[in-house]
Order: sequence, then C-alpha cells, then structure tokens
Amino acid sequence: MLKTYHIKNKIEVGCDEAGRGSLAGPVVACAVILPCDFNHELLNDSKKLSKKQREYIEPIIIKKSIEWRVGIVSNKEIDKINILNASFLAMHKAIEKITSPIDLLLIDGNRFKKFKNEKHICIIKGDSKYTSIAAASILAKNHRDRIMNKLNSEFPKYKWNKNKGYPTKEHKEVINKDGVCKYHRKSFNLFERQYKLEL
Repeated sequence: MLKTYHIKNKIEVGCDEAGRGSLAGPVVACAVILPCDFNHELLNDSKKLSKKQREYIEPIIIKKSIEWRVGIVSNKEIDKINILNASFLAMHKAIEKITSPIDLLLIDGNRFKKFKNEKHICIIKGDSKYTSIAAASILAKNHRDRIMNKLNSEFPKYKWNKNKGYPTKEHKEVINKDGVCKYHRKSFNLFERQYKLEL
C-alpha cells in the first residue's frame, strides 16, 4: 500500500505531470490533496494501470479528494521554454489554483522549480510511493489522454487516439512520410533521421 502522507497532520499536495516524452500536444500536470486516511487498492503510478483501471478509479479520486486542480502548457510554449521548464510551469499552474492552505508540496521526480514560498520535497518514483502523487499522475494522464483524443479528430492520420503523441513506430513513420502539424513539438527530434543520428 502507498503512504498516505509524508508528515502527519499537514496539508500535503501531491503533484505529477503527463506527456513529458510525447512528440505532440501539451504537457498536463495535476495537484491533488487527499484525506490522510484515503487509500485504494488500485491507487498507483498511472503507468502501472490499464486504461480501464485508470478510468475506474478517476471518479473515486475526484469524489474523495479535498481538492484537485489541473495545469496545462501547450506544445508552442514547450518549444519556447523547453520541456523541463514546461513541466514545472504546468505544475505551478495547477498548484496556483489550489485554494486550500498548503503545508508541503510532494513533487514526483528529482527536480522542481520552487513555487512562491511553498515548501516542497522531490520524491523519485513518488507516484508509486504516495497516494496523493499517484492520484495526481492518474488525473493528469486521463486529462491529457482526453485532450489527445480530441486533437486526433483534427489530425487522425497520426493516430493520437492510440499513441497519445508518443514516439511509436507508426507515429514516426507518418511524421517522416507526411511531416508534422501545428500540435507537434518542433523543438523535439521529430524525424527518423534524427533518431538514427543519436544512436
């Protein structure tokens, strides 16, 4: 079972993002405050859950959470400030919407850009260690998947409803054949020849 808090009797906000390694679309972050006594057998890193499991537990998280917020940074902004800074910015946007008083931010990963005067701690693989970070990872993943499904209706040839913009073989083949669109991250290595040069 995951840990339900880092420091007892404190208001902790779990934060995680989705879409960092994608070639297209936004990066989406979520900030979640859960009751310290809430846990669920399915609650875990979103990458360890199936689509069906993520969709099943999402309304449970939303219902049980004290508060949850989403932050989104577009592919154009990613190209301007790079994906690492965009990930921080998406988290900041989510945290900024939190109305509850905050004692501590629990950040998934090993790096973070300080948000105002709020205390934070970075936790490697935090989404498989703490309930609030796991919840944030699930909500961020599901929210971003819905965005990519919507963008897919505009550019169906990239199959974003299946690959969510990640560099699958099929996605890269379409990019190399037909080029990119306005939702691709132009600062990323998008073409197959660039992948080969990196080897």
